[in-house]
Amino acid sequence: MLVTVTTTHRPATDLGFLLHKHPDKAQAFPVAGGTAHVFYPTAGPDECTAALLLDVDPVGLVRGKHNDSFALGQYVNDRPYAAGSLLAVALGSVFRTALNGRCDARPELAATPIPLRVRIPALSCRGGSDLAARLFAPLGWQVEAEPVPLDPQLAGAGDSRYVDLRLSGDLRVSDALKHLYVLIPVLDNAKHYWVGDDEVDKLLRAGDGWLAEHPERELISNRYLAHRKSYVRSALAQLAESGDPEAELDNALAEPVVAGVPEAEVPLAVQRRGSVVAVLRSSGARRVLDLGCGGGALLADLVQEPAFTEIVGVDVSARALERAERRFQRLPERQRERLVLRQSALTYVDAELAGYDAAVLMEVVEHVDPTRLPALEHAVFAAARPGTVVVTTPNVEYNVRFDTLPAGRLRHPDHRFEWTRAQFQEWAAGVAERHGYTVQHLPVGPVDPQVGPPTQLAVLTRAEVS
Repeated sequence: MLVTVTTTHRPATDLGFLLHKHPDKAQAFPVAGGTAHVFYPTAGPDECTAALLLDVDPVGLVRGKHNDSFALGQYVNDRPYAAGSLLAVALGSVFRTALNGRCDARPELAATPIPLRVRIPALSCRGGSDLAARLFAPLGWQVEAEPVPLDPQLAGAGDSRYVDLRLSGDLRVSDALKHLYVLIPVLDNAKHYWVGDDEVDKLLRAGDGWLAEHPERELISNRYLAHRKSYVRSALAQLAESGDPEAELDNALAEPVVAGVPEAEVPLAVQRRGSVVAVLRSSGARRVLDLGCGGGALLADLVQEPAFTEIVGVDVSARALERAERRFQRLPERQRERLVLRQSALTYVDAELAGYDAAVLMEVVEHVDPTRLPALEHAVFAAARPGTVVVTTPNVEYNVRFDTLPAGRLRHPDHRFEWTRAQFQEWAAGVAERHGYTVQHLPVGPVDPQVGPPTQLAVLTRAEVS
């Protein structure tokens, strides 16, 4: 099996420095299942191509192992011929330093996106060309995935599940290798080795900086972790902790059981953000705070609304704010100038947050220790005192509708609590009474007749502006 990486960045032979493999040498490395050969078919100042050829020993592959993908898995399989987890492991082993982004000889180049072309002539792709595009395109790649005919000599035989994958784009070499390392086995949807809990760490390390924001992160996590539910929950929870509200664990637990409800077809995170934006729009707010903005998923929706003339994302996590900053680097200047990111703790008074028309606490309060809720209440409703405050939080009663959530477990390991509808209404009513607000409650997501909606939303409006 073969993968090639080509660049036209001048001098193109600097690709050898980035990969830590000299263009003038052909090298061989023992890896799991066989031998990896690295060589350069082209090495000139204008164009340089590095190739990794994995020569798999089919007998050694099954000796002392087991392959239970099907009855004759040890005798009939495509592992020696089609790119899958074996190639990903070889990439990670042979190009480990490059994958980690280190290049002592050209550190500035390692940190710079350069024009790259990647080709994998025979890639196992369970999901077809469309899935390959869905996985690679959001990462900045232009994707061509040509299906390989099942039998070119037999008319009407159709296409196989293999594709000739070609990627092109301006990316850092380390990012390109990380994408391949994770997504090759994801497209194959199979691994040649036993998946243990260390795979979660591998996924998160290789996915750092891109996986939390990927629209297919749930599919990626499920396939990479061999559909092991406990590992998938752990990975998604840690992605959520990294600062992207859309990666909330409750969006990956299960489909709602309310049959025939169109809302059930839309991810809960999307419904939640849509509800928040609709409330803000109807309030007439112009200057908006997103308190606990994380990686900026809601901010991305807010900045698309011209009515919001000033948008401030606030979070205590510097890492989350860095992720949000990266998300918005490519925004048009007219949108970017309306957006400000600010580091601040929501349980302390910040005078710079006073005077705004509206504020949002979207999936935030449940991450605060109950003993600190009065401090958050004071900082938001007494000190900042926006005209409208939108609060969303999980409805714990709905948790029984998630088939994969064990009984008694909260939706996220960082949740300090999850409220029933009555508890949330009691808290919101108390806040409104103490600080001169009125309160209205709205459901988010399909409403179950027994346990209500998955997310509950409260709109608190300051009395003098209602």
